[in-house]
Amino acid sequence: ELTTRWGKNSMADDSERSVQPNTDETLEGSSSDDDDHSGNNGENDETVKTFKDLGVTEVLCEACDQLGWKSPTKIQIEAIPVALQGKDVIGLAETGSGKTGAFALPILQSLLASPQRLHTLVLTPTRELAFQISEQFEALGSSIGVKCAVVVGGIDMMSQSLVLAKKPHIVIATPGRLIDHLENTKGFSLRALKFLVMDEADRILNMDFETEVDKILKVIPRERRTFLFSATMTKKVQKLQRAALKDPVKCAVSTKYSTVDKLQQYYIFIPSKYKDCYLVSILNELAGNSFIIFCSTCNNAQRVALLLRNLGITAIPLHGQMSQNKRLGALNKFKSKSRSVLLATDVASRGLDIPHVDCVINYDIPTHSKDYIHRVGRTARAGRSGKSITFVTQYDVELFQRIETLIGKKLPAFPTQEEEVMMLVERVSEAQRFAKLEMKEQGEKRKRHKGGDGDEDDSEQASGVRKRVKGGAGGRGGGKKNRGGGAWRGGR
Repeated sequence: ELTTRWGKNSMADDSERSVQPNTDETLEGSSSDDDDHSGNNGENDETVKTFKDLGVTEVLCEACDQLGWKSPTKIQIEAIPVALQGKDVIGLAETGSGKTGAFALPILQSLLASPQRLHTLVLTPTRELAFQISEQFEALGSSIGVKCAVVVGGIDMMSQSLVLAKKPHIVIATPGRLIDHLENTKGFSLRALKFLVMDEADRILNMDFETEVDKILKVIPRERRTFLFSATMTKKVQKLQRAALKDPVKCAVSTKYSTVDKLQQYYIFIPSKYKDCYLVSILNELAGNSFIIFCSTCNNAQRVALLLRNLGITAIPLHGQMSQNKRLGALNKFKSKSRSVLLATDVASRGLDIPHVDCVINYDIPTHSKDYIHRVGRTARAGRSGKSITFVTQYDVELFQRIETLIGKKLPAFPTQEEEVMMLVERVSEAQRFAKLEMKEQGEKRKRHKGGDGDEDDSEQASGVRKRVKGGAGGRGGGKKNRGGGAWRGGR
C-alpha cells in the first residue's frame, strides 16, 4: 500500500531554497543537493531530531534510514508537518537542501493512507531532473511498492503510453510532453489527481512553459493539494501561486541568495581569445578532480569537449541537442567517474545531484546572475567542500559585478601562472583546429542523415579527423590514466 505523506517531503526538499519577493534564484551551491539528505541542518532546531517527530509513519522512517537520511533538513522540518496537515505548501530553499524529500514523504504517506492510481503529478523543467526525482520516489517507496512513470520529451511516446496505461501512482513530467499525452493518448487523464508538485517552479515558468502549465491546470481537479518548490520567488511564480494554490503556507528557509560556506569561489580575468588555454591549464593543475564546465551554448559545449578530447582529457558533453539517451548516458558516465570532465549547458545547472563534483568552471559567464547560484550549487553539496572558478573576459565585467552584488561577496582571483598558460598556446590552437574540423564533419553527417538520432553527439565516435592526422593531437585515452594530468604540461 502507498502513502501520500511522502509527497510532502519531496516538496520540502524544494522549499529549502531561499527566497526574496522579487529575487530570482538562490545559489544552488548553498546546500547539499536535492538528493542529499544527510544534512544535520536539523540540529539547530532542538525539538525535532527525527522524521518520526515530524509525523512521518514508521514505514517511511525506515526508508529514510535505509537511504542514510539521519535527520531532517531545515526545509523538511518546516514543510513536512504543514504538508501532513493537508495544507498547500510553497517551499523556498537553497538547492541541495533536501526539497525532494520534503514533498515526497508527505505524498507517499497520503498514498499509504488511501492508495490510488495516478495519485500525484510532479512537473519539472528538465528531463534529467525528472529522472532524478523518480529515483527518489522509488527509493523511498520501494518497500510499499510505489510505481512511477517519467514522461519527458526525447523518448518514444509509444513506450510512455504503455507505461501510463498501467496507471502508475506518480507521474513525473516535463510540461510539453505531458500535454502531448493528455491530448493524444487514449484513456489517459488526470481527473482523479490528488497532488500537484511543481519543482523548480521559477524555472518552469522562465522556460516559457506558461501556456502548457495553464492547460494542465485546466484538466486537473480543483480539489487537490498543490506544492510549489522554488529557489526563488519571481513575479511569475507569485502569479502562478495565486492561480494554483489555496491558502498556502510559505516555508522559506533562508531569505537571501547565498552560496554554501564550504564553497570556495574564484574568478579569473582573461582575454577572451585565451579562454581555452586557461581552461586546459586549470584542468592540468587540478588534475584528478572531477569538473563540470558550463558553456552558454550547445555548440560551445560540443566544441570544447572535442578540443579537450584532442588533448587527451576525458571530457563528455551534455546539452539539449543530444538525444535523450545520449544525455542520460553522458550523465551516467560522469556519475560513475569513467569521465572526469562534463561539458554542460544550463540543462545541468538545476537540481542535478552528482555527489563527487569537485570543481565547477563557468567557461561562459551566465547572463542571468541567478543561474550562477544554481551552477555553482552543483559542487559543495551536503556538507562537502568544493571550488568554483568563473572566467571573466573583457566583455563580461558588468555581468560579473551583478553576480557579486547578488551573492553579496567580492570573489578572490584564482592564482594562475601566465607564462605557463602561454606555453600551451600552440598545442591548444592545434586542438582547436581539429575540433573545428570535427564539428564541421558532424554538421555534414547530420545533414546527410536528417532525422537520424544524432549518434555523433557524444563526440567519442567523432575522432575521424584525428585518425587522418598522424598520431592524433595528443594521444586519445592518454587522459584515462592520469585524468589528463601534467603529462603534456608546457607543450612538447
